[in-house]
Amino acid sequence: MEEKYQAVFGGRIDMELSARGRKQANALAAFIQHHHFDAIYASPMKRVQQTLVPLEANRRAKPIVAPELREVDFGAWTGLSWEDVQTTFGISPFTWLEQLECAGIENAECAADFRTRLEPWLRRLLDSHHRQQIALFCHGGVIRMLLSILLEWPFSKFASIEIDYASLTHVVCHPSGARLQLVNFTPWRDLAQAERKQQ
Repeated sequence: MEEKYQAVFGGRIDMELSARGRKQANALAAFIQHHHFDAIYASPMKRVQQTLVPLEANRRAKPIVAPELREVDFGAWTGLSWEDVQTTFGISPFTWLEQLECAGIENAECAADFRTRLEPWLRRLLDSHHRQQIALFCHGGVIRMLLSILLEWPFSKFASIEIDYASLTHVVCHPSGARLQLVNFTPWRDLAQAERKQQ
């Protein structure tokens, strides 16, 4: 996302990707370009749509825009840095998932509403893509809520799991439940680190 929105509660601000973000998107596309997806669904927000650009040229599955995948609304915290939240509201920004769960952020989309937006759509998606490989391009808050639904873990517990920009999270869904295979793998950082170690 744009540099001025780094370390900011961006939420529903429909910002563009920064130059760094475009490089991260290119690295992500290069990593997954040979992986087959039966379907791709994506948030309508600009930063996600721009992340898809380097991937779309070589994909057979055309991304389907899913409004349900837009980022959570941070209400009064939107556009504020973590320091601003602490100073203005006297609340630790690290508790943001807990605040969403208890409607602690003025005018924000509380966790219950957030889940109500995502869960029916997710259930329909899983039913219609049984035994298929699908990709969802979305946002950190959305990924945490999807994991909360699939793994049946409390939403607030995912505050301890980092979800970086242009990262990969892999979940395998079975009738008996979901299995988390990979979380927050970043080709733009993790592969570069691995290459440096090999030198």
